[in-house]
Amino acid sequence: MKTLSGVNLHVALIHYPVVNKNGETVASAVTNLDLHDIARAARTFGARALYVITPLDDQRELAEKIVRHWTSGPGGVHNPKRREALELIRVTTSLEETQSHIAGEYGRPPVIVATCARRYPKSVAFTTLEERLQTGTPHLLIFGTAWGLAPELISASDILLEPIGDHEGYNHLSVRCAAAIVLDRLMMRRP
Repeated sequence: MKTLSGVNLHVALIHYPVVNKNGETVASAVTNLDLHDIARAARTFGARALYVITPLDDQRELAEKIVRHWTSGPGGVHNPKRREALELIRVTTSLEETQSHIAGEYGRPPVIVATCARRYPKSVAFTTLEERLQTGTPHLLIFGTAWGLAPELISASDILLEPIGDHEGYNHLSVRCAAAIVLDRLMMRRP
């Protein structure tokens, strides 16, 4: 199996707006494990960047401190492979800022692809999105922290990706696991 080349895929980890277990819109906390593991998956599967999106100043500062430690600090010296993965991280305040950054780099805004553990009627199959990625058009794959993306992000996205699946009605993966599975399904060429 080989990763797909020429794919212009970016990943975003959304910390606001997301929902909590009660369905209320909240801002969630940045976690060290999410940054490390999703960056490593993004690098492994050939994503162009990982955007960590939060409007909270203290959470952006925390994310930037973690990234600095592993890219320009002692962590990067100690573990060059980790540095290589965390160099993909860009910390932004909003989805709009992220879209502008990608548009500025590639000359057009990205297609927004939302992920969700719940099944919706208009969900697109992994194989359909994999074909679309072959065009070279920038795509931004967004993952929600906490209990997932707020409904307004899902409804405003250009594409809603089908859920990974469930087993006997249970589908509650960590965002780290979900990101790795989704990236593997989209970016690995299988015979």
